[in-house]
Amino acid sequence: MPYKLFIDDERFPVDPEFRIARNSYDAIWMVKQLGCPSEIAFDHDLSGYDTVMTFLRWFEDAVIDGVIDLPKNFCYSVHSQNPVGAENIRSRMDQLIKHFGE
Repeated sequence: MPYKLFIDDERFPVDPEFRIARNSYDAIWMVKQLGCPSEIAFDHDLSGYDTVMTFLRWFEDAVIDGVIDLPKNFCYSVHSQNPVGAENIRSRMDQLIKHFGE
């Protein structure tokens, strides 16, 4: 069943269809359990020393290794207030979609 993933340690999504992961480890667990979401909304800085880059590195490896397939019309957004972190997310996601998206 398709779902949307919202990764953020504080905020809540406006769209009630999103499932919330408060840290990168919860996001990894959710994708392992439910498969690849149809959409991901990213915050960069999560609680403590955690950043979404932990999830993103795992996610990239899973897609590259063929463990996860990006669904048709997969999309993402970045709502982080960290400009450098937001650009890192966009750069990595754009490359991933360019090479593995439909």
